[in-house]
Amino acid sequence: MSAPDASSPPQAQQPAPGFYSWLRSRVRFDRNEFSGAFGDIGTDFPLIVAMILAAGLYIPSVLICFGAMQILTGLVYGMPMPAQPLKAMALLVIAQKLSGNILYGAGLAIGVVMLLLTVTGSIDWLARAVPKVVVRGIQFGLGLQLSYLALKNYIPADGNWGYALAAAAFLLTILLLGNRRFPPALFVIALGIIYGVIFKFGGSVSNHGFGLRAPQLHLPMWHDIYIGFILLAIPQIPLSLGNSVLATRQVADDLFPERHVTVKKISETYSLMNLVNPFFGGIPTCHGSGGIAGHYAFGGRTGGSVIIYGLMYLIAGVFFSPGFGKVVQLFPLPVLGVILIFESLALMRLVRDTMFIPGDFAIVLLVGLICFGIPYGYVVGLIIGTALYYLLPDRLNAMSR
Repeated sequence: MSAPDASSPPQAQQPAPGFYSWLRSRVRFDRNEFSGAFGDIGTDFPLIVAMILAAGLYIPSVLICFGAMQILTGLVYGMPMPAQPLKAMALLVIAQKLSGNILYGAGLAIGVVMLLLTVTGSIDWLARAVPKVVVRGIQFGLGLQLSYLALKNYIPADGNWGYALAAAAFLLTILLLGNRRFPPALFVIALGIIYGVIFKFGGSVSNHGFGLRAPQLHLPMWHDIYIGFILLAIPQIPLSLGNSVLATRQVADDLFPERHVTVKKISETYSLMNLVNPFFGGIPTCHGSGGIAGHYAFGGRTGGSVIIYGLMYLIAGVFFSPGFGKVVQLFPLPVLGVILIFESLALMRLVRDTMFIPGDFAIVLLVGLICFGIPYGYVVGLIIGTALYYLLPDRLNAMSR
């Protein structure tokens, strides 16, 4: 056998075939991932817009940072693990019209709190102490809240035409739900865009719709951190522990058991996002069980869906933020409401593994109703549900017989 020609270029070493399979299992960019990218928009988009308007936030910073956090989590987890606005903080900012400086201070404060819980191991202790049925109750309560929000505020927003649009979007989603060839969100979003162009487009959004922008640097002051911690972070912490960490880990285990996502990892990325966002004018963000369920329900199976979702915000912030305030008025709320309903249903159906044990299901229903119906319901439900589980085991077992 002749020796190889020394003058010929060396053959490039090819990556092992298994690498491509591994990468494809973590990040894909196909029509199903694109459909899944819209699975959480019904929760995020209205809160982001409302916070921008209420607190006078700098739009490019908000959109660019929010998009970057989506891309980060998609790459880190290799599954549809979204970044979401911190809901309790968002609602308080919107209702009380608090300043952006206080919001940024609160974000940094809760980032430090979550970091301390992570490095001390307290988050792992909490995960062991809170029973699974209580986490299921938190998921159920969040699902009820999302459905109520959709039915009360979003679907009725455009009157009779809005109801007709919501009915069409709902039927389209039912017909295509689970269809990997024709994912539903693509058609539902297209329907919303067509409706917005026909009924809402006034031709004025294009005049100042394009311009290159970057996030503004921001240094949180001690006063804003302190006030933000008192006014915003303390009410947010129970919801974050219940939904953003414990319930998110549970949904990740339900839908992606091979990933073995831990509460420590979720807490680490939660704290990292909020240690970075405030310095660039980004809103505080977390993970969320409803977000994973929403992305999954509409077709997302890898980190590609949240990366696509993040790129939408990133591109909008860099290039189109001057016209963002006008453009958002074009997209109909009834379509967001339908997406939100299916996100909530995907979340609530996860409690089905407790339905055949009456004692457990009673705790799920009680915790869910407490989370849904009373102020600070997530912390109250978590405490009461956990206490019932440990203090009344005999009575609960009797209900199961």
